[in-house]
Amino acid sequence: MPVSGFDPKGVLMVNIPAGAVQLRDDRIKSSWTVEVPAFQLASVPVTKALYFSIMPKTAGCDAVMESPVVNVSWLEAILFCNMLSRREGLNECYSVTDDGDSVVYDKDADGYRLPTEAEWQYACKAGSLGYRYGELDDIAWYDGNSGGVLHEVGKKRPNAWGLYDMLGNVWEWCWDLYDPVVYGSYRVFRGGSWAEEARGCGATCRRRSHPTFRIEDLGFRLARSILR
Repeated sequence: MPVSGFDPKGVLMVNIPAGAVQLRDDRIKSSWTVEVPAFQLASVPVTKALYFSIMPKTAGCDAVMESPVVNVSWLEAILFCNMLSRREGLNECYSVTDDGDSVVYDKDADGYRLPTEAEWQYACKAGSLGYRYGELDDIAWYDGNSGGVLHEVGKKRPNAWGLYDMLGNVWEWCWDLYDPVVYGSYRVFRGGSWAEEARGCGATCRRRSHPTFRIEDLGFRLARSILR
């Protein structure tokens, strides 16, 4: 079972073992296998408390600071990862051009980053074989039980590796481009949300949008590489 530990910021990071995962794109009836090196993933999505400890508070910031931060674009999530890394004395993972049109990922950096799509799905399944790692009402906030609102992190049952809210509550940005040939710069997000129907809350469900896109049920989760 993966081991958890606190980083200097107090974020619980879980050591995810190396393995492999099969991704698929139902649009083009294609699947492929990705080898996943060992890495670390936060046990919960980034909360408002953590996000606004570094980023300026906005009009959307409310009193429930232990709920996931939302209305954050992919580019803003990238910026947050760099700022948190810098604050903790770590090497930034991303180089961003002034216009934000180009982001380069440094795989040798030890800072915070977004998980890849393969890492996210592999960690979500946590060795399970089905579409979900448990009964949906036990593990996720979705449109059938959320009451139409965002919820505090960690209130549902975690998966076998101690990761909470991998399904439901908020969608989570991943690093990857969705399909650059068809969708250009659109990035992947995963996991379903408090506003999503049950069928959208599953380990293999894929969605995408422009890196500047923001919405009230989309957030992100921190990852870190384990460097040799």
